[in-house]
Amino acid sequence: MIPRFSPLLRTSTFPTTMARVIPRAAAVSLGHTPNAVALVRFPSAHLGFVANANRFGGFVSRSLKPSISDGQGLSPLRGRVWASQREYRKVRRRAAKRKEKELELNVSICIEEDLPDDSEVLSIAEMLRLNVPMAMKLAFDGLKDSAYKTRDTAINDVGGFESVELSVLLCNDEFIRKLNKEWRDEDHATDVLSMSEHVPELKLPILMLGDIIISVETAARQAEERGHTLLDEIRILMVHGLLHLLGFDHELSEEAEAEMEKEEELLLKSLGWKGKGLIQSAYDAENSAYSHKENTDDRKKEGSLRFYKPKFNYIFCDMDGTLLNSKSQVTPANARALKEAMSRGVKVVIATGKARPAVIESLKMVDLAGKDGIVSEFSPGVFLQGLIVYGRQGREIFRRNLDPDVCRELYLYSWENKVPLVAFTKDRCLTLFDHPLVDSLHTIYHESKAEVIPSVESLLAAAEIQKVIFIDNAEGVSTTLRPYWSEALRDRATVVQAVPDMLEIVPHGTSKGGGVKMLLDHLGITAKEIMAIGDGENDIEMLELAMLGIALSNGSEKTKAVANAIGVSNDEDGVADAIYRYAF
Repeated sequence: MIPRFSPLLRTSTFPTTMARVIPRAAAVSLGHTPNAVALVRFPSAHLGFVANANRFGGFVSRSLKPSISDGQGLSPLRGRVWASQREYRKVRRRAAKRKEKELELNVSICIEEDLPDDSEVLSIAEMLRLNVPMAMKLAFDGLKDSAYKTRDTAINDVGGFESVELSVLLCNDEFIRKLNKEWRDEDHATDVLSMSEHVPELKLPILMLGDIIISVETAARQAEERGHTLLDEIRILMVHGLLHLLGFDHELSEEAEAEMEKEEELLLKSLGWKGKGLIQSAYDAENSAYSHKENTDDRKKEGSLRFYKPKFNYIFCDMDGTLLNSKSQVTPANARALKEAMSRGVKVVIATGKARPAVIESLKMVDLAGKDGIVSEFSPGVFLQGLIVYGRQGREIFRRNLDPDVCRELYLYSWENKVPLVAFTKDRCLTLFDHPLVDSLHTIYHESKAEVIPSVESLLAAAEIQKVIFIDNAEGVSTTLRPYWSEALRDRATVVQAVPDMLEIVPHGTSKGGGVKMLLDHLGITAKEIMAIGDGENDIEMLELAMLGIALSNGSEKTKAVANAIGVSNDEDGVADAIYRYAF
């Protein structure tokens, strides 16, 4: 038997492979009588079904319920005839057995295909295959003596049916949002939807209850807010959805809400499940001083992103002062956040003033470099302030060099004033003389070790140069180097500052933001698809370009002025905070 979805699901516009199979069907026998024993087995018929059900997945949990006999299991006698009166020999005769009527519970538990392959979700689905029949039996038993005034009594006694069918689908926010829009004209995600399939007028031997659709993403958020596990929240939502299918509707009136709330609490307590009913939980959340008004501003917990839909396809991230802390290290928290975002399909692209080898070296320490990382020789990226851009398969798509005349002036200034200078030529670093500050570029910032070429002319002839860096203390850069070169170069080159103790000279008319724009065009990405994180003045164009630009609090005032949001500092895991707060 192929698992059934209600017509609401079948006629929706989603592909027919929207759900996948949860393996290992179980049959649970639960009797109506108080001393019934639950037995779990794996019938071959169900195993065959699982092997063949490749369109709408689900395992079947069948509950076989013997009907209540008339007390003794004997057929009623006509008249009062006693054996002794007819002189028949008294023979103890075995009473004829009445074949007990069985009520099957056919429960399909399905997972929508866009949910990630997550061990917790699979474990919850396994629990539901046992939990759902238990909840159904208890809810059915409560219908017989129900005194509720507002419940629709179209379903009252399930004893008249041969079987009952119910589907439970675990999905993401996007799936349930589309259903909510299509069938309720409400264009937002919700936690649970119930879709009834019961038509009393048809007098069918099968009670087709319908479908309960639960968003795992919303359930995860609510579980976090309400202080219990995801399984607890999904059980609460399942009970709520089941009661809707059995005729309860809290939206009718205050009395109807009170009655449904009471039945929710009764079922949860009887089943021994944690948490309040959904109605009471919703009221508590509204009245709580800690109620979150806008999820878009909430910081998600580490490890929870698997239940959230990414808002952006790409994160463009700066290195120095952003992903790297003040010790020029990627913190474990930042590394975990990036890996978690990548596991949800978000692509991370580095846009930095560093050379590519330095980035690879920095990220290798936290297992983020290489084929499965965020940077390698085969990944796209923007380097050297946008002067070298790598596209698909890591192929160079753009390079811009400094004017040789500008280079000559820079080299002469360095040589005459003994101010350390490093010239970048793709993956190499060149300098005129040894200096501790030059060494720090390699030992602290992971750039290639500078090669000493001890003459201006030899350095000019050595290679084409993309950018030059002067290194000094922060005061020397701000009071001497920057004012001097801003005036001297004018429109022949551009002065850029990413960190306080370095001044960068790059070709005029180029920028990191320009490199990012070029890469977006190359990859066919729109600005609406990206979130960007930076701190320095060289990040301003990139932050302005992105749909969401985040400047870390340690950044320059000019950068923070153009950002959409200000994050915590690079020494407070600013990248991780931005990902958990804004990216999902």
